[in-house]
Order: sequence, then structure tokens, then C-alpha cells
Amino acid sequence: MLSAAASLAASAVLIHTMVQQFFPRKIRDYIFSSAFSFFTRVSSKLTINVHEFHGILPNEMYQAAQTYLSSKISPYTRCLQVAKQEDSKGLEVTMEQGETVVDFFQGIEFRWKLICKEKQKLVLNHRRKDSLTPMLETKFFVLSFHMKHKEKALNVYLPHILQQSKNIKQEEKHIKIYSGDYGKLHNGMIRGTWNGVNFDHPATFDTLAMDPELKRTVKEDLQRFVKRKAYYRRVGKAWKRGYLLYGPPGTGKSSLIAAIANFLKFDIYDLELTEIRSNSWLRLLLVGTANRSIIVFEDIDCTIDFQERKEEDATKSRGRTNSQNEKVTLSGLLNFIEGLWSSCRDERIIIFTTNHKERLDSALLRPGRMDMHIHMSYCSPSGFMTLLSNYHNVDNHTLKPEVERLLREVEATPAEVAEELMKSDDSDDAMRCLVKFLEGKKVEASEENKKEESMVVEGSEIEELKEGEEVEAEKQESIVVEGSEI
Repeated sequence: MLSAAASLAASAVLIHTMVQQFFPRKIRDYIFSSAFSFFTRVSSKLTINVHEFHGILPNEMYQAAQTYLSSKISPYTRCLQVAKQEDSKGLEVTMEQGETVVDFFQGIEFRWKLICKEKQKLVLNHRRKDSLTPMLETKFFVLSFHMKHKEKALNVYLPHILQQSKNIKQEEKHIKIYSGDYGKLHNGMIRGTWNGVNFDHPATFDTLAMDPELKRTVKEDLQRFVKRKAYYRRVGKAWKRGYLLYGPPGTGKSSLIAAIANFLKFDIYDLELTEIRSNSWLRLLLVGTANRSIIVFEDIDCTIDFQERKEEDATKSRGRTNSQNEKVTLSGLLNFIEGLWSSCRDERIIIFTTNHKERLDSALLRPGRMDMHIHMSYCSPSGFMTLLSNYHNVDNHTLKPEVERLLREVEATPAEVAEELMKSDDSDDAMRCLVKFLEGKKVEASEENKKEESMVVEGSEIEELKEGEEVEAEKQESIVVEGSEI
């Protein structure tokens, strides 16, 4: 039997070599596919391929299988893939390509194997006649089992994996922040356009220097949003929520975004509109985001040129040039947050930040696009007490009344107050630095007011002088007229 098996294997190798050397590629592919189909028909084994992407969208089943199988790796597995980021709590152990993991579910054996292949994709270069052919990596799991268990595999086993994956992710989830890989989009590669790293920002609603009532309102709104999946379905709206954070620099807009992410355990996708060349790029990035995520547009008034409606309509009637096409338009952005493309993912929060709310187009501020406008203001006495507790673990201080009085008289951002409190580890020294800083701002504000008042007085005197000159000129004209009449 061993001799016969060896002869058969040698014959197979010889036939494979002859086919590779003497037959054209199309004929070789046909022969091998026919042989594979024949052995598949006579075999009792059934296979299911689970690819990393379904078209241009990430395949949720692939991600679930990857998470699920990481908990099913056998001690006898010879090759593993291990990763750890600096801020992660433990090692992330996954299958290496080519490895097989065996899973027993309800007495049925299921075999998983990770396959990784590289292929070339043709990308035309319009500026030159030649073309680029970047290498693309495609990954997929091959699931094999006895064909008589097909119904149970599709209807019970795979849904079980999806649910178990969600449970594992919820227990071990580490929030990530993603940035777009715009170089891939430039080369026509639409897969893997987001790069993520662990997000370990410590901000919470308890540490935010915000008005307590505003904090409570935001938290209640977020809690209500995540519980209303059935409600959004019933009323026919996409399950999303829009927030506009506006106010001077240093008032805590970025910290609030971090606190929301930590509160909901949502990943963050940071979109840089200045790097996005067209509305189509924006759509590709949108479909690449996941459910339960926060999409952030920072400094929206500086990153996109909002044209007036009349100018935009005139541009449409004249037709766009190539340079006009290579940018994100207001209509494209509105379709992103409210149009048909906004419903391609569930349970998402879209946040815009700006230092100048008045510069934004009114179309962007309508309900349904920006559902809640949150004004991030200057540091209040209650915000100061939060910062004092955060930085020095002190709930009261002898200089507290003085600081609160000064904060009511001058405008200081939470970032400025925090910077003064960080200048010393001793709370007394830090508070003295803060009082000195606020008194300096009060003097500067007083001098600025005096300058403005003097400018107003000078302006009024100039107006009075001009009015006197005009009156004198009118008198001279009337005297000339009277003299001519006489």
C-alpha cells in the first residue's frame, strides 16, 4: 500500500510538472479547475469561503470569525500571529496564514484555514500612457465540514459565531481611532483605507470642565440615542445623531469627543476633508467605517469652502471644470450626513467642531443634520472646581473665592486654567499662579476696553467735526445764493 501510494504521488507530481511546462495558462487553469470540481463532487466535504471584503465593504462575517477563532486556537497549533500595541492590555493572538483551527460545535467538526493571496490590480494613469499595477493582498477563511451539516452550519453555527464575536469584543474592546489612508485612494485602492491605533485618552464626563447641566443633557441624549434602534426603524430614519461643538479654542471640544467615545465605547474616525479630493472619495471612506462609531470633522469652517447657494447653482449651470471636481462640495457633505449614503451604517455619531459657528452654511445647521448644538464656553466657577479636583485632588482652597470672582470678570478658557494649575505640584503655588494669571488678564481686558472707548470717542469727535464742516459749507452756499439774488 505504501509503494502504491508513493507511485501515485510521484505520478501526480510528474503530471503536474508536464502540465505546467507544456500547456498554455488558460488550458492549465481549465484542467486544474476541472480536476478540482471532479474531486469536490466525489468528496463528502463542503467548503465555505469567508472573504475579508464583500465588494468594497468589510465583511462582518470575516471579522467575527477572526475574533471567534482567536479564542479557539489549539495548544498544538504550530504557527501563530501575535501583536501588541503600546497601550493595549495584553497580547492579541490570531491565526497565521496557512494554519488550521478545528472547532467542535454540537458534536460537529468544523475546520478553519486562513488563506492569503496577492494579486495585481490595474490602475490607469491618465497623465502618462503607462499604468501602475500595485499588489493587493486578499485574505479569506476556508471553512470545511461534512456536507450533511450544511443547514446547521449556515443557520446555527455561523450566527453563533457572530453573537460570540460581539460578546468577546464587548468584554475586551479597546477603543481605536482611525485616520484615512489617502495614498491608497490616490492609487485607486479602495480596500483598507482606514488605519487604526488604540485610543487611550483618559477624558470622561466627570473630568470635563463643563457646565454640570450641559453635561447631564449631553449624557442623557447619548443614552437615549443608543437605546432607540427600534424607534429609528419605525419612523424610517437612519440610526445616527449629529452634534455641533462650537466655541473658542481651548474650551474642551476635543476632550468632549474623547469623553463621548469612552462613555459609549465607540471607535473614532477622524476625517480630514482637505485631503479628500472628491465626493466619491468621501463616499468610499464612509462605507469603510464600522457600526457603533464616531465620525469627526474638526474645524469644519477651515477645511471646506462653503459656497453660497446662488454661486453653487451658477457653477452647476455652467458645468464644472476639472479643478472644481477635485474637491468636496457642500452638497456632497450634506449627502454624507443626511442623504442616502448616510444609511449604510447603523448607530453612528457625526461630530463637527468649529471656532466660528457664524461662518457655517445654514443648510448644515438644520435639524436632522446637526441635531444638537453644544456651546463650549469659557471656564466657569464650576468648571474650575472640576479642574482643581482633577489636577490637585483638592475640593476646596482658601483662594477659591478669589479665583471664582476673577473668572466671573474675565474670559479664560479651561485650557488656560489647566495650564496654570499644572505649573506646580503644590496646590498653593498653583493657585497663586492662577490668581496672578487671571489678574493679568483682567488688566489686559481693562486696557483693551480703554483703547476701544478712546477709539469710539475719537470717532465721534471726527463725526462731529465733519458734521460742523458740512453745516458751515451749507451756510456759505446760502450766503452766495442770497448775494447773487441781491
